[in-house]
Amino acid sequence: MTVPILQRLTETHRASVAFSLDGQPMSALAGDTVLTAVLTQGDRLRRSEFSGAPRAGFCLIGACQDCWMRTEEGRAVRACTTAIAPGMRLLTERVARERHHE
Repeated sequence: MTVPILQRLTETHRASVAFSLDGQPMSALAGDTVLTAVLTQGDRLRRSEFSGAPRAGFCLIGACQDCWMRTEEGRAVRACTTAIAPGMRLLTERVARERHHE
């Protein structure tokens, strides 16, 4: 991932939550959604399975199906409505597909 899409401006006092994204250690703040946790670190949640274009959510209220991610265990997570949890191990779609085909 490269330049983060989101920049935190307030509420920086909340406790830190460690998680990983594609095997890389990351940090979010308690109460963040997965979408916020990932997009304050990088430029996408996943890549489109159709075009390969980066995706970062669309409606942000859980209605459009655009923000689905996977955990290392293979569980689907809706990034815009799921709270980040300590130790959560998330994968981008590209990495999830690569691991599925190993």
